[in-house]
Amino acid sequence: MTRYPNFTLTLASLALSLALAFSSAADAAENPSQTVTQSALQSIEGYSSAVQNLVNEGMDYLGIRYRFGGNSPETGLDCSGLVQNVFRNALGLDLPRAARDMARLGEKVGMQDLKPGDLVFFNTMRRAFSHVGIYLGDGRFLHAPHRGAEVRIEEMDKTYWLKRFNGGRRLLQDGAGTE
Repeated sequence: MTRYPNFTLTLASLALSLALAFSSAADAAENPSQTVTQSALQSIEGYSSAVQNLVNEGMDYLGIRYRFGGNSPETGLDCSGLVQNVFRNALGLDLPRAARDMARLGEKVGMQDLKPGDLVFFNTMRRAFSHVGIYLGDGRFLHAPHRGAEVRIEEMDKTYWLKRFNGGRRLLQDGAGTE
């Protein structure tokens, strides 16, 4: 495994949205934020196996309960535990444990320039970079939100998230495999 790497991947997390397209119609009806637009589906053609691994791994975490300090799907995950597990298990990459340390990796990205696979950071505990998720494209991200909740997909255009957005970090690049 690579520890705190400088690495690139293809548009990884948009492919997470592809997995949503294969969810049952009942699931989509219950949670409309998990539906996929046709343009998102069309843009996925040609993704690498690394991206598909990230997609499959990320979708496996939907519904896992939140646990502060949690780093195991069996006992619960917090936001950084989720991101750390997805990248480690899908790609063999060890990210730092804390969101604030993850925020030091890669290239800075503003909200208007986010691409699938970017990490997105929020101030949810009165300090910058206190929450992290994986941007999926189409204004959505995967994250472990808070106590009493489960890993889910969220819309970034909600007032709550817009007010708390601290920025994104690009650990992934278009058209490249893991290095």
